Amino acid sequence: ASKLQKAGLLFVGHSVRDNRIEMLELSDHPFFIGVQYHPEFNARPEKSHPLFNAFIEEAIKRKYNDQFF
Repeated sequence: ASKLQKAGLLFVGHSVRDNRIEMLELSDHPFFIGVQYHPEFNARPEKSHPLFNAFIEEAIKRKYNDQFF
């Protein structure tokens, strides 16, 4: 494993075409996701991207100290 992986960085998504890393997460962080693409390009006002939904849900949880979830 690389130094990044040993530090908790998870490579969770790869390009089908050339196996390039496209998504990563930090395992010990409440919400740390990095992407090498534009999820907003697939979002619509009536159907947001799941990544945005997860971010908003986590923000609400933190605001209200997890009392609603």
